Order: sequence, then structure tokens, then C-alpha cells
Amino acid sequence: MAYLSGRARPGGGGFELAVWYLMRLTGLGLFVLALAHFSVLHFIYDPAIQDAQFIIDRRWSSTFIRAIDWLFLMIVLLHGFFGVRTVVQDYVGGRARVALTMGLYLLALVLFALGTVVVATLPFPS
Repeated sequence: MAYLSGRARPGGGGFELAVWYLMRLTGLGLFVLALAHFSVLHFIYDPAIQDAQFIIDRRWSSTFIRAIDWLFLMIVLLHGFFGVRTVVQDYVGGRARVALTMGLYLLALVLFALGTVVVATLPFPS
């Protein structure tokens, strides 16, 4: 019986092994945070009353919820960018690999910064 086992763990150590473990940890984190996010927004609060004002008044008025949403965003970005990095490393060679990887890292840095600025600077409702 054949089954898919995913990408094999890299031999040795170093950065590739760290990325391999990070992909598994962020995947687990996404599973937990996505279930929690879905549960809060669909079981605790009625989806019929949720609009932009609900998000401003109820969810983003709490520093704790903002921190959780920021963590969710950062884990999504990490998991997504390291996943695309893995695809680039597997299927692209030569100078194109270096250019795509560096462009990917730059894009990730910009999105991390923008996400942090947005979550941190939105005004709290009064």
C-alpha cells in the first residue's frame, strides 16, 4: 500500500533542517489558530451581526485579540513563504533560483512589516 509521506527530513543540520521543522510547527500552529478563529467567529458570535463595525468595536478593541490576529498573520506568512521557498528550491535552478529566493525574502520582509504596522497602528475605539 503506497502512501504520501511528505518531504523527507533533510540530512545533517543547518538551515534546511530548521526550515523543515519550522514548516511542521507553523502547520500545527495554523491548525490550532484557524480552528480557534473559526470557533470564535462562528460559534461564539453570531455571523449575522458581524460587519466592519463589529470588528472595530468587539474584536480589535482588545490588545489580546490584536496580538492573536497578528500571530495568526505572521504564522500564515512564515508557512506560506517557506512553502514557496521549498518549491523554488526543488524546481528552479541556477541564477533564477537565487533571484526568486531573494525576491521572496524581500517580499516576505515587506509583508511582515506592513502587517505589523497595520495591526499596531489601527486606533482603538473610544
